[in-house]
Amino acid sequence: MQILITGATGGLGGSVLSHLQPLLSPTSTLIASSSRLSTGPSFTSRGIHFRHADYSDPVTLRTAFRSINKLLFVSSNTFDNALRTIQHRNVIEAAKAAGVGHVYYTSLAFGGFTDNSQISVMAAHLATEAMLRTSGLRFTSVREGSYAEAFPLFLDWYPGTEVVQLPGDGPMAFASRPELGEGTAMLMLSGTLDSQEVVLLSGPRALTLSEVTKIVAEETGRPLRMEIVEGGEEYVRRKAEGDVGQKSELFFRTRLSWYEGIAKGDGATVSGTLKEVLGREPRDPAEVIGGLLRESKGEYVWHQNYMKA
Repeated sequence: MQILITGATGGLGGSVLSHLQPLLSPTSTLIASSSRLSTGPSFTSRGIHFRHADYSDPVTLRTAFRSINKLLFVSSNTFDNALRTIQHRNVIEAAKAAGVGHVYYTSLAFGGFTDNSQISVMAAHLATEAMLRTSGLRFTSVREGSYAEAFPLFLDWYPGTEVVQLPGDGPMAFASRPELGEGTAMLMLSGTLDSQEVVLLSGPRALTLSEVTKIVAEETGRPLRMEIVEGGEEYVRRKAEGDVGQKSELFFRTRLSWYEGIAKGDGATVSGTLKEVLGREPRDPAEVIGGLLRESKGEYVWHQNYMKA
């Protein structure tokens, strides 16, 4: 059996890769792929095969996917939905042309098991799921819960923040990224849920963003409160002016749909599947967040909070 992991240099893809490697039988081949050829030696030095796969270059994809039985299709990290759709179509068409046995797509858990979420990034994932459905490929869309590690992005919180300003609040079933990686690896390895087109992995309970804010205040011992900003335009104006991470007005405008969806409960669905595949209770999101803050002595940062978009 040949298993290929796309996005292997990223957090989720890398986690899946690391959890799969010690579990595979000697007759199986684990292959990492990346759009950057320069990353190859970092995998081959660990005994992992490497193939070049660039989502914007269909030729590299068709070559990389040859003789692959199981493919982890990690979603593109672009915030441009039009570009994401093009890249994802390239992956799906290449997988079909190469005769890939089963595709595991890393989607998001917004909207739970429904296809009703209006959150902009989820619309792109739903479009990809629709493409997979009509492709004829055998696939499982793994709707991954929002990372507990990414809480600063959802709050737009930095170690010096005193007021969390958001356009809305709502519950989120945050999950630990390492556990999502492990759970996804176990899904791929066991194949017991391959008949399901949609599988949802979440944390064991949901926390509201205001509850997360309280956890941050308690763990850091610093004054911190949440303020709900009325009106989308006012929120965008305030956040775009002097954002610590230098994120653009467009970034915050795009995020409006996220908070609208979160306020409607799009992030609240709790599923027992992660517990099932891990064989244990997943870590509580409050424990994950508290641990990160304690380990960093309150100076925890999340890379995407500094991304210009």
